[in-house]
Amino acid sequence: MPVAGDREVVIKVAAAGIARADTLQRQGKYPPPQGASDIPGLDVAGTIHSVGNGITEFAMGDAVCAILAGGGYAEYCLTPVQQVLPVPQGWSFTEAATLPENLFTVYDNLVTRAQLAAGETVLVHGGTSGIGSMAIMLAQALGATVITTVGSNDKCDACLTLGAQSAINYKESDFVTATKRFTEGRGVNVVLDIVGGSYLERNVAALALEGRIAVIATQGGRVGNLDLGVLMMKRGRIMGSTMRARTPEEKGKVAAALRKNVWPLLPGKTTIRPIIDSCYALRDACLAHVRMEQGLHIGKIVLEN
Repeated sequence: MPVAGDREVVIKVAAAGIARADTLQRQGKYPPPQGASDIPGLDVAGTIHSVGNGITEFAMGDAVCAILAGGGYAEYCLTPVQQVLPVPQGWSFTEAATLPENLFTVYDNLVTRAQLAAGETVLVHGGTSGIGSMAIMLAQALGATVITTVGSNDKCDACLTLGAQSAINYKESDFVTATKRFTEGRGVNVVLDIVGGSYLERNVAALALEGRIAVIATQGGRVGNLDLGVLMMKRGRIMGSTMRARTPEEKGKVAAALRKNVWPLLPGKTTIRPIIDSCYALRDACLAHVRMEQGLHIGKIVLEN
């Protein structure tokens, strides 16, 4: 049983989200940060079981969700209180487990870093992933136009249902050509990229003037080709970030922004709503990883205690 230290809480886990980072950790390709639990699991929902010294934000029994550096596939987990948020009104624990890792990552990269604004156009790669589906919904809530790429026509239909204005099957169409056609040659203001190296050159080609690329994963490799002349002519910016290794204070800033700007949008489950692909018992986490690695999921895969 974990023991809460100063400014820490122990959460009795009711549900835990599955992330691609979990499958990479299992394969030995993404070790947890120093000092973090070696148990996988980056986001959970449940109730406060115990609190450490200095805690005034939450009390025992409160329904919460949290982003973790690890330790979510468990009955109880320990986390700094800065990384904890209340379960939104009307959301179940299973539904709330879809929020932390997805929203922390998407909000920080789309809003804080890339500064996506109403009236702009964003290209979201992997629109049916947990991250991608959340990015579509959050961008729509901000008043942006969303273009997304996916690997099948069924997934295209799913993205349009989520709120994307255009969905591109990258196996059948070149996304740069399709994006330029949709934007009447202007390109997109922001790219949210989970592919990385193999898409770098084409992401730059798809940018509008003053466009921004936010790279959050490297499923297509860590090295790519970049024509600096094209980037300079477009006055473009490329930025990258990870969330897992950030300090509790850094994650706390994201949590505060979410509570102020996004949490009020959640109770109605309208623009931003839970997108759950499938649920598995904690003992069947291996099957959940199989589902993730098959790449057929639409939305978040969740473990339930």
